Amino acid sequence: MGSIPKNPHAGVLLGAPGVKGKRVTTISKNGLTEFMLSIISKKQETKEPFYVLDLGEVTALMDKWLMTLPMVHPFYAVKCNPDPALLGSLAALGSNFDCASRAEIESVLSLGVSPNRIVYANPCKQESHIKYAASVGVNLTTFDSKEELDKIRKWHSKCALLIRIKAPDDSGARCPLGPKYGALPDEVTPLLQAAQTAQLNVVGVSFHIGSGATRSRAYEGAIASAKSVFEAAVRLGMPGMKILNIGGGFTAGSQFDEAATTIKSALQAYFPNEPGLTVISEPGRFFAESAFTLATNIIGKRVRGDLREYWINDGIYGSMNCILYDHATITCTPLACNSNHANLTCKGLRAYSSTVFGPTCDALDTVLTGHQLPELQINDWLVFPNMGAYTAAAGSSFNGFNTAAILTHLASSNMN
Repeated sequence: MGSIPKNPHAGVLLGAPGVKGKRVTTISKNGLTEFMLSIISKKQETKEPFYVLDLGEVTALMDKWLMTLPMVHPFYAVKCNPDPALLGSLAALGSNFDCASRAEIESVLSLGVSPNRIVYANPCKQESHIKYAASVGVNLTTFDSKEELDKIRKWHSKCALLIRIKAPDDSGARCPLGPKYGALPDEVTPLLQAAQTAQLNVVGVSFHIGSGATRSRAYEGAIASAKSVFEAAVRLGMPGMKILNIGGGFTAGSQFDEAATTIKSALQAYFPNEPGLTVISEPGRFFAESAFTLATNIIGKRVRGDLREYWINDGIYGSMNCILYDHATITCTPLACNSNHANLTCKGLRAYSSTVFGPTCDALDTVLTGHQLPELQINDWLVFPNMGAYTAAAGSSFNGFNTAAILTHLASSNMN
């Protein structure tokens, strides 16, 4: 058997903004635990929580996207996880960016990304942020109301616009967005006419079937609705629309494969011969979720009969806010670095029904209940996989536990 060829993205990522100059540890496919143990061994005094970002996983996800949906250009949703190394890696791999605020635009531009690789995909923007976007050359944004058109006409009249429509069905989403954003069918023509009157350039349509979508068929209905908007623009004598933004909702794995099949079929059905059409999207969790693993230290324990209760140094007000706000289901595995050096993962040991609390003084700060864990001790660790999406990005510093202070270590599982 020949040697495994080197990943062609390796040099690109190591020189990527946000990564260049930082230590990136190459690990084997199953070498994450060993890498985390090496980090833990250097944290004997502080034992603070930490993340590991696997750049090899990011590369594999981009390869999967390009192979499965090559006709759809990804604009990574910065809100999902704005980690600079992740943003820089995605930029180096060819992703563009979906930003929703001045700060997000600044973070992307600071990595050397051209402003023409940004869509300002917030249908309701603060006026000062619109002025900033105009000043730095971010020239594509969304709207879904006449009032937004008034702001854009006043502060960024040369901006190209995407009319954001409400997806017909976002009921299968983990976090539906329809109640807040998207023009209704009977609002579309009046909004297009208002844009015409204001001499603003509407170049396409945007929709979002909701974050963490579970019903891939929702893309078909939304793409059909977008086609009707393209046709409405033609009837009004507007220049032909050129951009279709199919939003986010993507999750890596079988759900992505199902979504891709539906999207390709719908594009063929509704946009079979659309000259010069560019299709873009706003994936967030697809690229971020599985690329990050979180390690937390057990700082407290209580035994009540057969129940085991543990306290860790991250929680609901920190990274695990995703349980409340993203309706996430999380899990963990033990690393008994303190109590069982001979069997670090406690394989084969008796498991107890366990509760895991976060560090704050709020009873709401409960991470897991009824979770099966072995007998662990203070200064052992719990490791949480798939913690990259809507975790640290929405954490707080409540009770003095500062989520933003959690360090991220860089690894690559398949760059060699």
